[in-house]
Amino acid sequence: MNEVLAMLRERRVATLRLLPPWWTRALALALIAAGVVAPLFFSDGSNFMNKEILALAYVVFALGLNVVVGFAGLLDLGYLAFFALGSYTLGWLGSDFIFKANAHVFVSKFVSSIPGVHLNFLLILVCAAIVTSVAGALIGLPTLRLRGDYIAIVTLAFGEIIRVFAINGPDIKIDGMPLTGGELGVSGIDAPSLPGVGSFDQLHFRPWYYTVFALVLITLFVNLRVRDSRLGRAWIALREDEVAAVSMGIPIVRTKLLAYALGAAFGGIAGAFLGSYTTLISADQFQFGFSIFVLSMVIVGGLGSIWGVVLGALLLANINYYLIPDVLNNLPGKFGLNFNLSDLQVSIFGFLLVLVMVLRPQGLLPERRRRLELTEGIGSDDAGLVEGPPA
Repeated sequence: MNEVLAMLRERRVATLRLLPPWWTRALALALIAAGVVAPLFFSDGSNFMNKEILALAYVVFALGLNVVVGFAGLLDLGYLAFFALGSYTLGWLGSDFIFKANAHVFVSKFVSSIPGVHLNFLLILVCAAIVTSVAGALIGLPTLRLRGDYIAIVTLAFGEIIRVFAINGPDIKIDGMPLTGGELGVSGIDAPSLPGVGSFDQLHFRPWYYTVFALVLITLFVNLRVRDSRLGRAWIALREDEVAAVSMGIPIVRTKLLAYALGAAFGGIAGAFLGSYTTLISADQFQFGFSIFVLSMVIVGGLGSIWGVVLGALLLANINYYLIPDVLNNLPGKFGLNFNLSDLQVSIFGFLLVLVMVLRPQGLLPERRRRLELTEGIGSDDAGLVEGPPA
């Protein structure tokens, strides 16, 4: 079996050597071009377009979490906190929720006549990134002396704190105005209005699609640049061996906090976009399952692998929002079973995770370092030294 795997690896390496050195960039450009022209093959209000907008928003979420978990190796189970804070930033700055204030910045004539705080959608995205990056750094402070599972417990606690804060927000009043809408939610969200595009609506999906696609491209660009920078190499060093990284002079406090802040910023941007797209911000949206769902995308795609995370996010989001509810939901009934496939949604994702962990633990498109660790037998020589020579 090992000989067969070695032969397959040699063939793969030989095939890659035949390709020109620029083939990865050409493939990336081809995928981007495919993403640009894809909406032209569907009607402006098609259900498939609706699902792909949600899937691309989850790509931004997953790439943000990958910065924390994949690059820096900090297990974060409270990522829903940044989804919530980004959404509420939209509610505070893009609706009549703060009804006693009256501020309008670069909005349409209709919105300028509505009381409340109303900023242009692009400004709201910037504010959401700032708010969540600060929150990410604050959440990261208590974890600086922790490692492994202890980090997961602390971040999980912060996620639950934000969820309870979202539910009980109506009881917290500032100048007679509630802090959040609780389970009733914040409604009346301003529709985005961009130069050259105009105001968005829920009947035409292409403006939404191209907006979130642009956010994905920006997130990819930042991820790629940061990964190859000095900061990205510091994150990877901390992930591999924190003690050795600190002994080499890497500032652990600043490095970890920057990972939390950058990952949180992407979560806040995606949260603000989703809040605008769904036109409702409710505390019911901020459940622990969201953090696990996004973490599953990172694990399935490949920890630390940017393109693997994109693949994992698109795959799981389409399974969750399109394949199970719209395509395969009635499949059990065709075999005489009295239930829908959506009733087993959580079980299906659990089965998929187990399947990936057993068959391809490094992920679908793993990072090179992780692939070598899990498939090339690194550490086997050390094991042989411990066990002694064969009899």
